[in-house]
Amino acid sequence: MKESQPRAIRLADYQPPDFLIDQTNLTFELAEGGTQVTAELTLRRNPDAADPKAPLRLDGEELELEAIAVDGEPLGSNEYSVDDESLTLHAPKDTFRLRLVTRIVPEENTALEGLYKSGGMYCTQCEAEGFRRMTYYLDRPDVMAPFSTTIIGDGEAFPVMLSNGNEVAREILDDGRTKVTWEDPFRKPAYLFALVAGKLEHIEDRFMTMSGRDVMLRIYTEPHNIDKVDYAMDSLQRSMRWDEEVYGREYDLDIFMIVAVDDFNMGAMENKGLNIFNTSCVLASPDTTTDAGHQRVEAVVAHEYFHNWTGNRITCRDWFQLSLKEGFTVLRDSQFSADQNSPTIK
Repeated sequence: MKESQPRAIRLADYQPPDFLIDQTNLTFELAEGGTQVTAELTLRRNPDAADPKAPLRLDGEELELEAIAVDGEPLGSNEYSVDDESLTLHAPKDTFRLRLVTRIVPEENTALEGLYKSGGMYCTQCEAEGFRRMTYYLDRPDVMAPFSTTIIGDGEAFPVMLSNGNEVAREILDDGRTKVTWEDPFRKPAYLFALVAGKLEHIEDRFMTMSGRDVMLRIYTEPHNIDKVDYAMDSLQRSMRWDEEVYGREYDLDIFMIVAVDDFNMGAMENKGLNIFNTSCVLASPDTTTDAGHQRVEAVVAHEYFHNWTGNRITCRDWFQLSLKEGFTVLRDSQFSADQNSPTIK
C-alpha cells in the first residue's frame, strides 16, 4: 500500500544513479480510454555509482505494465518486481536494452502530471516528476539521454502531433492512423519531455542564427486565439537575437515551437524545443492588452527560451539545485527586459 505521506528527500542522501541511459525511444499510441506507451531504453551501469552490483530501480506511478523484455527476451516474473512507485530488475546486466510496454488513461489523469487529456487535446507536464506517470524511467534530472518519440493517432482528431526536437518522419498507416516521429539529438532529463496532440493552428516565421543556420519558428494555439500571438513571435525573435549578442548562445535545433493552450495546468514550461504555455502568458492584442501585459508576454517568452541553455542543455543535478537554473534564467530575462525597455524601471 502506498504511504499516505510523501517520503522525505534530503540533500545529504544524494547518490549518483546506478545506471545511465544512452538512448530513449518512445512510442505513444493515442486512443480514447487507453493509450499504449512503448519505451525502449539503452542502459549501462554508471561507473561512478556506489554499488557496482546494484539492481535497476525505475520510477513509475499509476501505470499498468503490459510487457517487459531485455535484449529481446521477455522477463520471467521472478526477474523483476513492481510496486506503486517503481519497477525493479533484480540482477540486470551491465549493458542492455530494456523494452517496456505500459498502458495509461490520460482522460482520467486528474493530477495533470505526465500525459493528460483536456478540452479534446493531449498535453504533457513532466517537471518535476510527471514523466514516471507515462512509463517506468530513471526520472531524475542527472540522467540525460537523446530521445526519439513516435506518436500514432487519429489524424482527423489530432492533425497536429508534436514532441521535442526535429520532425524526421510522417506517414499514414494502413489502418488510417497518422504516425509522426520526432528526434531530439541533445541529451536531456525526463522532466523536459513534451508531447502535444490536438486541433491547433499556427503562425510561423524564421530566424537566421549568428552562424547562418535557418531556424523555423512556430507558435501553435487553438483557432480562436490565433490572432493574438504575433507579439509573442516578435518577442521570441528578439530573445533569440539578444541571447546571441549578449551571451553568445545560439539556438541548436532546426525548429523552435511554442504551444499556447487554455487548459495547460502550468504558467509556462521550457520543454526542449517545444515550450508549452497557458494562454494567459502568451496572448496579446494591440487593441486590448496594456503595456504591462505586453511586457509580461515578452518576459515570459524570453524566460522560457533562455532556459534552452540555462536549464536544458546545462541542467541541475538534483531538485535542490532548482534555484540555480531558475535564478540564473530569471537574471537573464531581467537583463533582456531592461535592455528592451527601461533599465531604471526594471
